Amino acid sequence: MTNSRIADIFDEIADLLEFQGSNPFRVRAYRNGARIIRDLPEPITTVLADDSRKLTDLDGIGKDLADKIATLVETGELSQHQDLLAQVPSTVLDIMRVPGLGPKKAALLYKELNIATLDQLKAACEAEQVRQLKGFAAKTEQTILHGISIAAAANERIYWSEADTVAHDVREHLAVCQSIKQLELAGSYRRGKETVGDLDILVVSQDAPAVMDRLAEYPEIADVIGRGDTKMSIRTHKGLQIDLRVVPAESFGAALQYFSGSKDHNVVVRGMAKQRGLKINEYGVFRMDGEDEAYIAGATEQDVYATLDLPWFPPELRESRREFDWAAAGELPELVSVDDIRGDLHMHTTATDGRATLEEMIAAARERGLSYIAITDHSKRVSMARGLDADRLLAQWEEIDVLNKKLDGEFLVLKGIECDILEQGGMDLPNDVLAQADWVLASVHYGQQQSREQITNRILGAIENPSVTAIAHPTGRLINRREAYEVDVDAMMTAAAKHGKLLELNANPARLDLHDIHCAAAKSHGIPIVINTDAHSIDGLDCMRYGILQARRAGLTKQDVANTRTWPQLNKLIAKGRGKP
Repeated sequence: MTNSRIADIFDEIADLLEFQGSNPFRVRAYRNGARIIRDLPEPITTVLADDSRKLTDLDGIGKDLADKIATLVETGELSQHQDLLAQVPSTVLDIMRVPGLGPKKAALLYKELNIATLDQLKAACEAEQVRQLKGFAAKTEQTILHGISIAAAANERIYWSEADTVAHDVREHLAVCQSIKQLELAGSYRRGKETVGDLDILVVSQDAPAVMDRLAEYPEIADVIGRGDTKMSIRTHKGLQIDLRVVPAESFGAALQYFSGSKDHNVVVRGMAKQRGLKINEYGVFRMDGEDEAYIAGATEQDVYATLDLPWFPPELRESRREFDWAAAGELPELVSVDDIRGDLHMHTTATDGRATLEEMIAAARERGLSYIAITDHSKRVSMARGLDADRLLAQWEEIDVLNKKLDGEFLVLKGIECDILEQGGMDLPNDVLAQADWVLASVHYGQQQSREQITNRILGAIENPSVTAIAHPTGRLINRREAYEVDVDAMMTAAAKHGKLLELNANPARLDLHDIHCAAAKSHGIPIVINTDAHSIDGLDCMRYGILQARRAGLTKQDVANTRTWPQLNKLIAKGRGKP
């Protein structure tokens, strides 16, 4: 029983209790417990196995939650959870995932209109029944209709970061099987897509039953979908399907290329093969002579591509966009990597809604090998996060000045702010204050339902402000939870290029904003991308790799990413946009 699985169960209990109208304090206890367990840097089983430690030593975990955690680890289930699932249709959980609907509104829909599924919800909205309920309106009804597709997608695809956790777990689980000679993951996971529908695992082994027997022992398995001679499919408790294929060594590279995809990339590859009298499939590359075929390659991906005089393509580029043109011109880009990043320029501390102090974030960033960071707590408009007014911000900057003197050039902390772009336009803090910053991120958190013209004009106004350095999470989307707000992206990029401003690729796995197509467009406009974690905790700094993966899918190199530079180099890059020499 993993930390993630325990946290998911606690979150689900909280949703179901809130749906039933239970005591808010009880609901909050489960939500807090879920957060604590999910953020725990070690397996909960390690704590339980240590006689010198108690679960109740964890801040926020009382005896009741501790007993339930122990039960989950020991038995794999919780009677309270099972009872709640028996009382409430499981499909109601899907309704709670519709943007704008939570447990309370889902409960009202269920009680008043007997709506228990997404299909029933869609039908009720289309029949204009939902708007008749107290607390709902015609606009709410349209928002729900729009959000149903998001909730449906959330059921089908999970964040890459979540799939990565499963991928590492299942790889580690299979590693003890000595019958496995080679193992790789394929599919959209390998290509780094921001969401993943299933996991494809390819294995070389001469004992397929032993490999499948080992997979059948995976702790997170919910059921076996199917099992044959060389393929086995399972479903995890989270609903993720894992497909295992056992292939011969001579076909491993061909199978890896085939099952990594994308479909569009493979169509081009097979077409090129056909022109040469070859056939490429998951079994290998074959020379065709009428109906006869002769195997000529397939053990490695490099061998497969070499038969077509093609280079090996990084999986992130295999979307049939520009990779074949680059290959033909001998210009396949050397993609940016995590090791290229020198600084992280978007993070929060306990001064607003972060969970680590200024000093703790500095220490964590240094441990990760960074040379500089920008502290960018929220401005006052974000009142729910205790955003900073001018006085508190200037006081924080004074504290940063003191810390920089102690660091004595070994590490640099930039005086920054994530300043809201107000609904009526303009910045949330005075220009004379912002002008004193080293780094100013401008962002839209409120008024996201405004018209395309309004939001675009707000962002263009921020871009024209000489104190602003970059636009943070420029389209405001939350993957599987909220669509991007209406903004003219091309106008934003044209203005950013003109005024020397940067655009952020927010590496939070729920954002990844800008997405890969927009990042590629920014490159064509000559706009450097800054990849930031938007960390609200020490662990949040590790999100950088998700942003890097997205940048690689866009074909970005080290030169295309602003924070691969030293601070003096970056400072020179942004000087023009800030109206400074």
